[in-house]
Amino acid sequence: MGDKGAGNHSDVTDFILVGFRVCPELHTLLFLLFLLVYGMVLLGNISMIGIIVADSQLNTPMYFFLGNLSFIDLSYSTAIAPKAMVNFMSEKKTISFVGCAAQFFFFALFIVTEGFVLAAMAYDRFIAICNPLLYSVHMSRRLCTQLVAGSYFCGWISSILQVSVTFSVSFCASRVIDHFYCDSYQIEKISCSNLFVNKMVSLSLAACIILPSIVVIIISYMYIVTTVLKIPSSEGRKRAFSTCSSHLGVVSLLYGTVSFVYLTRPDNPELRKVVSVFYILVTPMLNPLIYSLRNKDVKQALRKILWKKKALS
Repeated sequence: MGDKGAGNHSDVTDFILVGFRVCPELHTLLFLLFLLVYGMVLLGNISMIGIIVADSQLNTPMYFFLGNLSFIDLSYSTAIAPKAMVNFMSEKKTISFVGCAAQFFFFALFIVTEGFVLAAMAYDRFIAICNPLLYSVHMSRRLCTQLVAGSYFCGWISSILQVSVTFSVSFCASRVIDHFYCDSYQIEKISCSNLFVNKMVSLSLAACIILPSIVVIIISYMYIVTTVLKIPSSEGRKRAFSTCSSHLGVVSLLYGTVSFVYLTRPDNPELRKVVSVFYILVTPMLNPLIYSLRNKDVKQALRKILWKKKALS
């Protein structure tokens, strides 16, 4: 099948993922770099989930959300990184139509779900700092489960809608996607259909699903900052802010890189690819480090696990 061809989406059986436009000699280096970072994503997030499950003292709402965050990070990296690494070492660099739709579906599912889980974590910090005496009442296990389940539901709905409109278009001009994964913007670029419905669906999802999670995070931190500034002692303020710093770091990393890719002009596709690496691989790699290095409970739980392992050996 050639790069060009007339026909609708039913005639397209696969796409070509261009990847990074570099000399062939650098493909091996890109493969090794992706392999290293993806390996750290697996190690860090699986370790974080294991620590939270193994230590009963971490059976709190914050760590329940953190365990789900690690699973989500692991999942959307896995949806993209393995195929990208295969294509770095392959001459064909193809992905099937179904494979492309599946990759896009799972990436959209987990990236939207992560936004809602981060919003739930912001609400958790708001209750812990602004209403500490009622924390156990407000943040019950049932509510936490409902918040996470609702996050996945919103991610699922968003993903189904995006996949439905994106892959129902006609691909008349080309099957070449100028990216290392099935990015919606690049898929729409090779379509010859009217994209009015696609744009309306994207705007509706942003307004009804993505925007509310951002609003919850902003309002939660407005209340948190107001409450913390009322604490008389500097040590108390520092301790209160330290409980939020890890979450703020994760939120800034994710929304900063995603916003750069999807809200800036697409004049430099290679730069957009590099920034995409940050939210697909670098952010999921850094999240466990941010929470473990700045969290006494996680470090203590890790020491207990290592001590038990040493005692048994």
